[in-house]
Amino acid sequence: MDSSILEPSLYTVKAVLILDNDGDRLYAKYYDDTYPTVKEQKAFEKNIFNKTHRTDSEIALLEGLTVVYKSNIDLFFYVIGSSHENELMLMAVLNCLFDSLSQMLRKNVERRALLENMEGLFLAVDEIVDGGVILESDPQQVVHRVALRGDDVPLTEQTVTQVLQSAKEQIKWSLLR
Repeated sequence: MDSSILEPSLYTVKAVLILDNDGDRLYAKYYDDTYPTVKEQKAFEKNIFNKTHRTDSEIALLEGLTVVYKSNIDLFFYVIGSSHENELMLMAVLNCLFDSLSQMLRKNVERRALLENMEGLFLAVDEIVDGGVILESDPQQVVHRVALRGDDVPLTEQTVTQVLQSAKEQIKWSLLR
């Protein structure tokens, strides 16, 4: 395809990845079928980690994709878009994700804290990107939406943990009557 005839699209993000300092997947969400199987995804993740874990730059072109990334202590954050995608847009997504997690984890953005708060990570990524479309780039808004308590949120929008906690409370009170 000739890049001069590509039409603009809202689908800017192809994937969001978080890898540990060994290159193993902690979080991965792919928004298209560029890498349809888990085997292809893991091979791509190893390749991207090998190309980026020793460099100080923030942007890479790899396998026809634009990759923006950031590392912190023992985590590597990646936002991936197509080769013709605006790097500043992808970097805005990356910074929003990182800053949101930093606020949610009280500036303790490292592997253990992230694994203990995976629910918040899932919600944050879903608030920032939906189906490859960027929805939010303000970390304050993301943290605010993720921090909503179960009392304020309808059952259809509650997380599994919130629903289970609510059910446990209801059972406890029904048994104590």
